[in-house]
Amino acid sequence: MTAKEFGACITRLIEKQSLTKEEAANCFSDILKNNQSDMQQGAFLAAITAKGETAEEIAAAWQAIYDLDTVKVSINIDQPLVENCGTGMDAIKTFNISTAASIIAASDGVPIARHGARAITSKCGTVDILEELGVNVECPPETVKKSIESTGIGIFNGMSPLVHPNALGRILSQISFGSVLNIAASLANPALPKIAVRGVYSPDMLLPAAETMKEIGYTRAIVVYGEGEPGKNGGIDEASTMGKSHICELVNGEISQYIISPEDFGIKAARACDLIMGEDISAEAMRMKSLLTGGDTRERTDVVCLNAGLILYLTGSQPTIKAGYERALYLVSTDKPINKLKDWVEAQQ
Repeated sequence: MTAKEFGACITRLIEKQSLTKEEAANCFSDILKNNQSDMQQGAFLAAITAKGETAEEIAAAWQAIYDLDTVKVSINIDQPLVENCGTGMDAIKTFNISTAASIIAASDGVPIARHGARAITSKCGTVDILEELGVNVECPPETVKKSIESTGIGIFNGMSPLVHPNALGRILSQISFGSVLNIAASLANPALPKIAVRGVYSPDMLLPAAETMKEIGYTRAIVVYGEGEPGKNGGIDEASTMGKSHICELVNGEISQYIISPEDFGIKAARACDLIMGEDISAEAMRMKSLLTGGDTRERTDVVCLNAGLILYLTGSQPTIKAGYERALYLVSTDKPINKLKDWVEAQQ
């Protein structure tokens, strides 16, 4: 695209007009190829975010990232591959809930292919905490593939040039606001799982994200946004134990919407201060190990087990989210999650 054509798309977005899938794909391709100036690229991402992304626009961004900037990996396992992650950029900087939830689910036989990033606006991202725990997050995708096949869990580093060799790390490291790329990039998993729990940073993103996942071939998915404490601003890109969690569930092409609350599970409502990430990453890594053996606070354990419960329910391992939550609580009373972490550290090296 010429700079003038690209600028015309920005103008339309500013005027609250949506782009066609083809137009959006051309714009995102230009951004990934660095064919437009930094000013134009930033203006485009800000304009599309302010307008509100459509499912077609998100799908176009995903397609561009997957086609132009994602190493492809085929995982040889007998069960459907599952992913859980958040988009980041949420208002409350919690500890790494989805990371602990994925380990618990994997310890119960759910094969997990994670795709995460280092922290941009938070203190510690998924990749940062796993690195502190001993997982080699800078390894080649082939090592991640072998880890998933041998232990049932692995992570592709979304900011590594070994995973996204051309542009994604450059772009994400330069923006500090939530945009279409947070969702599209999180979907660009090299292993292309078809089942996923995905957290979003805004309730406005629930339906567009679910519709995008439907469009790009997911068979089952939960998209979730969790509220913070009642009467206070902000929420989290996870199921919440502070307030209600808003969910879009995709099953075989059909999307349903519903709300769950902590009291539905017999959970005492947490405060934001109970779930905030600490300043010391090494201390946070030790707390995660403690959580995986049932030794952390009830507030942190509850929120992790609720999110692990979403995975266990979505995969059919448990019949309801409540049963998944209760199963996760049982698992952390055993040595299965911490042993799964040890196996993962040994395999992804």
